[in-house]
Amino acid sequence: MSESQKGIIWAAGAYIVWGVLPIYWKTLQHVPSAEILTSRVLWACLFTLIIVILMGNLSTLRNDLIALWRNKKAFWSLFSASFLITANWFLYIWAVNSSHMVETSLGYYINPLVSVLLGIFFLKERLTKAQLAAFFIAAIGVLILTVSYGRFPWLAFALALSFGLYGLMKKTIKLDALRGLTIETMFVLPFAIIFYVYLFMTGKAVLFHDTIQTDFLLLLTGAATAIPLLLFTKGAQNIPLYMIGFLQYIAPTCMLILGVIIYGESFALIDMISFSFIWFALILFTVSKVLEARTRRQKT
Repeated sequence: MSESQKGIIWAAGAYIVWGVLPIYWKTLQHVPSAEILTSRVLWACLFTLIIVILMGNLSTLRNDLIALWRNKKAFWSLFSASFLITANWFLYIWAVNSSHMVETSLGYYINPLVSVLLGIFFLKERLTKAQLAAFFIAAIGVLILTVSYGRFPWLAFALALSFGLYGLMKKTIKLDALRGLTIETMFVLPFAIIFYVYLFMTGKAVLFHDTIQTDFLLLLTGAATAIPLLLFTKGAQNIPLYMIGFLQYIAPTCMLILGVIIYGESFALIDMISFSFIWFALILFTVSKVLEARTRRQKT
C-alpha cells in the first residue's frame, strides 16, 4: 500500500470518527453541555500533553510557547482562536444533545463555503466563476431552509462561522496540530478549572456524583477530542489538499444519517430539496478546486 493510500485511510478514519462522535455525546445527554465542554477542555489538555511528552516533544512545545510569546500577534491570534474553537465545541455538543443534528450537519456542509467567503473578505482571495455559481446555488438552498423553518438556521451558521474564523486565525500560525491543540487547551484550561471548582462547590458537578460509566465517559472526552485529530494529522501529511476537500464531507454526512435514521430527527421533502442545492453547490465547488489545483501543478 502506497503512502498516499495510507494517508487516505488515516484521514477518512478521522472524518468517520468525527462523524460518529454524536453517538458519544448522546451517551452524556444527562450531563449539562457546559460541564461536558469543561471536561473536554480539561482532559484534552492533559491527554495531548501526555502524548507530547511520550513523543519526546516537550522541549519543542516549550520552544513553541516561547516563539508565540515573542510574536505577540501570533500569540493573541491563537489565544482568540482557542476561545472560538471552544465556543464551536459548546455549540456542537449542545446541538447534538438538543436534537439538532441535521442542522449541525448543515453547518459543517456549508463550513468550506463560509471559509472561502472569509478568505475573500480578509485575505483578498478571488473566486472563479464556478465557485461563484456554487455560492449562489448554496444560498438558494439556505433560503429554502430559512423559509421552511420560519427562521434563519442560526445554529448551522454559528457552527460554520466559528470554525471558519478559527481556521482563518490559525492560517498564519505554523504549528504542529497536536502541539497546537495542547497550547489552545492550555489557554482555556484556567477557565475550565475555575468552572469545575464552582460546580463542585455548589454541588452541581456530575463528575464523581453519578455512575462510574458517566465518570469514565467524561474522562475519555480528552481522548475523543485528540484521537481523530492525530488520525487526521497523520493522513494529511501524505495526501493532496483537494483530497482532504473531498473527504471532509464524510463527517456531516454521517451526522445527517445518524440524526435522521438513528435519532429520528425531521427531514422532510423541503429539507431534501434545500440540502440537494447545497450538495450540488459543494460538488461544483470541490470539482473547481480540484481543477484549479491540477492547473497549478501543471504550471509548476
